[in-house]
Amino acid sequence: MQAVLEVKDLHAGYADREILKGVSFKLGPDDFFAIIGPSGAGKSTLIRCVNRLVEPKSGQILFNGVDLLKLSYAEMRMQRRNIGMIFQEFNLIERLSVMDNVLTGRLGYTGTLRSILRMYTKDDIAQALRLLDRVGLSEHVDKRADRLSGGQRQRVGIARALIQNPKLLLVDEPTSSLDPKISREVMTLIREIAREFHIPVLCNIHDVDLACDFCTRVIGLQDGLKKFEGTPAELDKAALQDIYAMEVL
Repeated sequence: MQAVLEVKDLHAGYADREILKGVSFKLGPDDFFAIIGPSGAGKSTLIRCVNRLVEPKSGQILFNGVDLLKLSYAEMRMQRRNIGMIFQEFNLIERLSVMDNVLTGRLGYTGTLRSILRMYTKDDIAQALRLLDRVGLSEHVDKRADRLSGGQRQRVGIARALIQNPKLLLVDEPTSSLDPKISREVMTLIREIAREFHIPVLCNIHDVDLACDFCTRVIGLQDGLKKFEGTPAELDKAALQDIYAMEVL
């Protein structure tokens, strides 16, 4: 079975500092990958290289066989339609309603002007309502984003990513600002939706226990190098010590 995402010998950094140092892996159509590692290991950089929010220096990122690093800006913008992203700090527009925030996920299809004028199709609106019901926010459709709790805000972010009808979901530290109970609820929802909509997931997550409980495979980064790749069952104490060398677990 062909990989949905294949990263080959990826190098990335900022100015003269190298962050990723030759990372490679394959993500299959039913995979839910967790990326773990200490702060500064390159987890967020790796996630953001996939949709080129960070421009890699070298390597390949093959998305359904297309090398994203060879695409022009316009071509990459079209590809981003197929790559949903759930952000660490939610990335919502505070003054807009829950509904309008979800509909911004259609920006790649409607264009900036139509989005500003809220010229969405009936199908877009119907899909947004279905997704908000699915994530448990049907009673908050007209509420402003800045009046939501952290868990509710992340659910808006999930619905916004899904309205793109993505073929890949990138998830960047989805629980970092949430308490343990809400974190598990959010991860449960992401896993359920990934299975329901058959979307592979690449998730950067700081909590090793959550990674092992919800993901099918784990990648461990340290100082930009891949130190581990395997199932949660294979992530033993020795592997964790290798990934988190010099850190207290």
